Amino acid sequence: MGHIRYASDVGAPVEVAFTYTDNYLFVPDWMFAIAAFEPLGDAGHGPGAVYTATLQAGIWHPTVTCEITEYRNNAVIGYTVRGRRPGKAASARSGRPLATVTLRFDPLGPGSSMLTFEAGYPTRSNRMPAAVTDSIARTAVRRTEQRLRRQIEDFHGTDLVGRIA
Repeated sequence: MGHIRYASDVGAPVEVAFTYTDNYLFVPDWMFAIAAFEPLGDAGHGPGAVYTATLQAGIWHPTVTCEITEYRNNAVIGYTVRGRRPGKAASARSGRPLATVTLRFDPLGPGSSMLTFEAGYPTRSNRMPAAVTDSIARTAVRRTEQRLRRQIEDFHGTDLVGRIA
């Protein structure tokens, strides 16, 4: 299993950063390669909330499910991403685990916080060598972190530069 961790300073308090990130309506704005992100059922956020995510990779638009498996208000949101067979109804635990994504929020001082973005993903595949998978995952994590940081700062009206953890 591959693992990537990237941290950056965000020019917004933890409460603002968490509130923005916790809103599923904003996910397509910051999550790399996500074209649509819709809740399944009544829960729109919090532990156990499940979403259908439509990925956009060129002309390929697969659908996966994302379940919030870790959630602490103003501290952490963790997703487990699972595959879904076309034409099958999605459930919280259907499909094989494809990846995990965890967003951690820590205060840095007045008006700023640290966003730590972690992703776990399988590196063994019959279709791609591990080096290619790692490269794609690193690019996706970096772009997602940059977009999320910018979106939070625009939401709050500030700007700080990210840094490697």
